[in-house]
Amino acid sequence: MKQVKLIEYEEPKTWADIPWATCSEAGILITKNAGWRNERPVIDPKKCIGCGQCYLYCPDGVISFAEGEVSIDYDFCKGCGICSGICRRGAIRMEEER
Repeated sequence: MKQVKLIEYEEPKTWADIPWATCSEAGILITKNAGWRNERPVIDPKKCIGCGQCYLYCPDGVISFAEGEVSIDYDFCKGCGICSGICRRGAIRMEEER
């Protein structure tokens, strides 16, 4: 079996190095989260600076920006925690699902 080669992360040097959008919006998804999610991301608006990294890295495209506020479509969020891990400001925390 081949070993996975890890590539070291490099800071983007220009705007061209940053993806301009997620691959798809949550609206094209047809399977809603059926209650199996253990944790969900919660955004602290006081810490969020609107950098958009969570939006860019969300694999399901459930994070959106409207009128300066970030929102999450919990119907389609899988609770993977990628958004929480990528947020440098600590504005997104994973909270146990109720």
